[in-house]
Amino acid sequence: MKIFISADMEGISGVATNQQLKTNSEYQRFRKLMTADVNAAIEGAFAGGATEVVVADGHGNMSNILIEEMDPRARLVSGNNRIMCQLEGLNESFDGIMFVGHHGREGGSELAVISHTLAGICVNEMKINGQVVGETEMNTLVAGSFGVPAVFISGDDAYVKEVQETLPNVYGAVTKRAVDRFAAELLHPEAVRKEIREKAALAVKNARSFEAVTVDGPVTFEIEFKGSQQAQMTTTLPTVELIGPKKIRFTCDDIVTAYKHMWGCVIIAMTATNGVLGSVNA
Repeated sequence: MKIFISADMEGISGVATNQQLKTNSEYQRFRKLMTADVNAAIEGAFAGGATEVVVADGHGNMSNILIEEMDPRARLVSGNNRIMCQLEGLNESFDGIMFVGHHGREGGSELAVISHTLAGICVNEMKINGQVVGETEMNTLVAGSFGVPAVFISGDDAYVKEVQETLPNVYGAVTKRAVDRFAAELLHPEAVRKEIREKAALAVKNARSFEAVTVDGPVTFEIEFKGSQQAQMTTTLPTVELIGPKKIRFTCDDIVTAYKHMWGCVIIAMTATNGVLGSVNA
């Protein structure tokens, strides 16, 4: 039984504001809390029957989890030059995917804590074949192309509710009660980790009863950016069509190719936010 964990930071225990993830002293605290939440999921996975666990650090620079404090039974994908973004390392050999510490999508619940879709600096909304998606839903479709079902999520209650609207059977561990985008009623980290361990164990124990969620090709992405300059610069890719001042569209043969294409567009858009050569002296 092989389990893949995609780990984010906004939905972990203790987080209520963006500054906690940006101010260095606070960020160092929450790296430890993120690692501890991930460890609870790893422990639960092995208790549920996993024989192998791979964790992909998926927040920010994707180098947040403290390897020296991580459960030694698992392996960690760390670093940010990744073609497959939050799913680097996932393939057909896995039996289930878990999303630890994830968050609501941009434009979803007004309560979801630090809600955004992949890159808050540039993405306003994403659609796959006309359906609005957040990170978890999008990543679930990509995992489904490998035959890997989503079995577990953890994050604030608004996020869990949002995801379970499309994945009603996924096990969800609530880490906090969402009050506002930058406020939450926090549960103690030890209580959160207990629930993560218990729900993760049940999810893995029942992993083979889940079906992978798939989408047939061709796959069309529509991305609405926050700035027109972000959308415009993605059209340097000849496959990208500008369909509004801030909105683009492209179509690929399959979801994995489309996911890579989306990630390339987001990288360009992030870079274009303040001008692609804004900090370069000739």
